[in-house]
Amino acid sequence: MGGFTFREMLLNSWPIISILVIMSVVSLTVILDRFTAMRRARLNAMGLAGNLLKIMKAQGAAAALEYCQRFSQPAARVMEAVIIRGGSRAEKERAGQYALQAEINRLEAYVPILGTIGATAPFVGLLGTVLGIIKAFQDIAINSGAGPEIVSAGIAEALIATAFGLIVAIPAVMFYNYCVNVIQRMTQEIDLAAYEVIEQMSGTGNAQ
Repeated sequence: MGGFTFREMLLNSWPIISILVIMSVVSLTVILDRFTAMRRARLNAMGLAGNLLKIMKAQGAAAALEYCQRFSQPAARVMEAVIIRGGSRAEKERAGQYALQAEINRLEAYVPILGTIGATAPFVGLLGTVLGIIKAFQDIAINSGAGPEIVSAGIAEALIATAFGLIVAIPAVMFYNYCVNVIQRMTQEIDLAAYEVIEQMSGTGNAQ
């Protein structure tokens, strides 16, 4: 029993642990990438809409469009699509919805990977646990009459896979939910702001 160490447990469980390490690296990469993207996408949509309406009244749609193009956030891109689009209110709403959907698709890129990792990592760990328990019973059968250290070593090796699976899954699930909530809230804010701009443009007839 003296040679039974945590390092040996990892080495004995390396096939499952290797899969979980790869999943963890992918998850961390997506988390960092999407966190950066979410921070860059932040912009007060209603504040932008208010500024655009003021500029539109004072200087016209061309000046409002120029102001919009100073920003790269999704809210500004949607407003830009609304302002550029001529025609009826329905056409402006359609242009705004298309632009908004395109921005949502950009923000949602790679987010499903987190959901997949969060859902599957515990089962990968559980698979390692099941395989470890099977091995433990084989060791018991081979070493009949051996002490409890044979059983405890096998069970410990088995459970470490489940622990690693949970360690990988928990951050992935937490950040997946964070991304979904941020994108949903941002979508609602942009949608309301675009409605205000379209309402004002349709009311004043300032569609150019």
